Amino acid sequence: MPLRKVSYLTLLTLSLLTVLAGFFVARLRFNYNFNDFYPAGDPDLAYYEQYSARFGNDNDYVLLGLEAAPGRTVFEPRFLTRVDSLTRFIQQRRHVLHVSSPTNATNPVVEGFGVFNLPYLHPQEPARRAADSALVYRTPGLVGNLIAQDARAVTILLQTSPNLSKPPGDSLLAAVRTELARQGFAPETYHLAGKLVAQSVFVDRLQRELVVFMSLSVVLVTVLLWFTFRTWWGVVLPLVVVLGAILWGLGLMSACGVSIDLMTALLPIMLFVVGMSDTIHIITRYNTELGYGTGKKEALLITLKESGFGSGLSALTTSIGFFTLMTSTIRPIYNFGLFTGIAVLLTFVLSFTLLPAMLMLLGKPQLRIPRAEGHSWDGVLGRLFRTVLARRRLVVGLSALILVGSVASASRIRINSALLDDLSQNDPVKLDFGFFERKFAGVRPFELDLQPAPGRTIYDLAVLRQTEKIEGYLQKSYGLNFVASPVTLIKSVRKALNGGLLTEYRLPDSEAELAQLVRRVKLFRNKPEFRALVRPDASEGRLTGRMPDVGSVRAGALNADLRRFLRQQVDSTVVQTRLTGSANLIDKNNSTLTINMITGMSIDVVMVTLIVLFLFRSLRMTVVVLIPNLVPILIVAGVMGLAGVSMKVSTSIIFTIAFGIAVDDTIHFISKLKLVLLQEPNLFRAVRKTYLMAGKAVIVTSLILVGGFSTLIFSSFDGTFYVGLLIGLTLLFGVVAELTLLPILILYFYKHKPKEIRQPVPVLGG
Repeated sequence: MPLRKVSYLTLLTLSLLTVLAGFFVARLRFNYNFNDFYPAGDPDLAYYEQYSARFGNDNDYVLLGLEAAPGRTVFEPRFLTRVDSLTRFIQQRRHVLHVSSPTNATNPVVEGFGVFNLPYLHPQEPARRAADSALVYRTPGLVGNLIAQDARAVTILLQTSPNLSKPPGDSLLAAVRTELARQGFAPETYHLAGKLVAQSVFVDRLQRELVVFMSLSVVLVTVLLWFTFRTWWGVVLPLVVVLGAILWGLGLMSACGVSIDLMTALLPIMLFVVGMSDTIHIITRYNTELGYGTGKKEALLITLKESGFGSGLSALTTSIGFFTLMTSTIRPIYNFGLFTGIAVLLTFVLSFTLLPAMLMLLGKPQLRIPRAEGHSWDGVLGRLFRTVLARRRLVVGLSALILVGSVASASRIRINSALLDDLSQNDPVKLDFGFFERKFAGVRPFELDLQPAPGRTIYDLAVLRQTEKIEGYLQKSYGLNFVASPVTLIKSVRKALNGGLLTEYRLPDSEAELAQLVRRVKLFRNKPEFRALVRPDASEGRLTGRMPDVGSVRAGALNADLRRFLRQQVDSTVVQTRLTGSANLIDKNNSTLTINMITGMSIDVVMVTLIVLFLFRSLRMTVVVLIPNLVPILIVAGVMGLAGVSMKVSTSIIFTIAFGIAVDDTIHFISKLKLVLLQEPNLFRAVRKTYLMAGKAVIVTSLILVGGFSTLIFSSFDGTFYVGLLIGLTLLFGVVAELTLLPILILYFYKHKPKEIRQPVPVLGG
């Protein structure tokens, strides 16, 4: 079949597949699910899911902080009236299960067989203001939880439906903000925090940043392609190929039911800059052949034959770099690795189907620089090659010195993360969360499961006393600013039965008194706080609390001390405990980050080793290839250590991705060298010819990669910022190592044994 007909058929087939991909992309949705960042398959996750099914999730809430006017306190009647009105409004909203507010907090008193809930605050009775405020400050659980210590702010806590998705969550937040404006609260006087707030902001920013980064990348790559090829088709064709691959990748992701989240949002940008490599190598090689007077058809066939092998291997190594992220137990990272790896392979397929078909149907291009005038790139690269070899001792010595310093600096990297790690310190959302850290109990939840020993219930006096001991430790040594447990319930009931006197807020002295209290507990069973702390049959209890977000390193140390206290100071024959909760699961991710990173890097290195062994049958050549690609990784690790950048979920992917991408140009280089050696038995001349052939494509693709990743530094997410910055630096150091260390190492280590040359094979260009 004639090549033109094959080209038309190829374009028709690819167009139909692209339309199908477009159909699925139209159904793609943005999402940020906090729960997705739990370690999948972990026993602690399974335990927490069962625990939350019994007691509710510890992060299904929204905190609303309200500040009093300057110079005034929250006990002003007008302020409290507005708070009360707002509280009633929120209580009537859909998806709000319960509202805790200073104006609906009550002091229960039992008289006869009835329970009277006496409010702590009386906004309509100004004369009681002094007495009310005095009572509030004497009552445990109010100051620091609902009312700030300095009496300048209050909190309203909204308990929401479990795992509320973004649309209803956004509707609820919009309604609250509208009512706040109607009540006269200026934006600077109120603060919102919680999973719903982060979910709403993250998704909106993902959508905005995806458009911005893609636009910046398209502009940047277009400029670089124009300066490289100086032809319209040298710009348009690579863009068509890569944008088609992005469409296919996103369509596949949508067809598999995966949404765009904080990690998969990187796929289009990542693919856009990475996917350019094959198209640039093909067009550069095609241009070179045309420049040497080869016909269009022959030039295209030679290009596909000679570029296909190297491009296939580089696509394989790059995709493996992404596939290794599937070792992660964090679902967003797993999905990102899987679909980006597949999309890289799809880019390779399109580069060797769509691109040749379009080149075949275009007329023979007029080259800007005829062969007779020579190639300016040859002169530049030739001088660079001579300089590198002339100063090889300086290059090697300087590289060794930088490497030693980088390794020393890299040892300072610490694994640490916080709940809002991906937001910068001055981000409005983080500032709002910080408000609750300063003024109230904090935003980091704490959960401890309480299991009475066989034959006991959670209301046994011995169990309650052990629980009270744990509470004391958590408040004095662990750092909880708010705590609630079955002990809280019994103390509250005892106080209610004794006229609401604060002096009676304590555990009973005898089993007989406790038995009377337990019988009266049923009077309070309908109160949400009671249902959330004890199972109806008293077979299990929950100790919950809040504290500042101290970060995973500090939390790990606190948890180790807590477990030691529980082992040594709590009688396990009375009550058994287990630390659980969403914050505990997020922290646990850090324990697997290093293992996942080492596993991913090891798989990458093994695969590259096998590829080089397959090509050259030489262990020496394996070392030659690995060194220029591992050196940039170690240098960037040193930069991280020097800059104090912590290893966390978002930054843990940097090294495996960077290695997989950086080795791409090396694979192209050595595969071309393999072909050149079939024609040129002299190793020095073969390396020089390969350097001149591959140098232009290596430099151009590296500039595009570095430039593309550098657009990510404008992200408002710290994780995305560091991914762009550090991968960009790795690739920048990588191209320097490629053009300096690689030729030196090949000439020094590789022992080439010339084979009989059956017939010359013209191998030119990149």
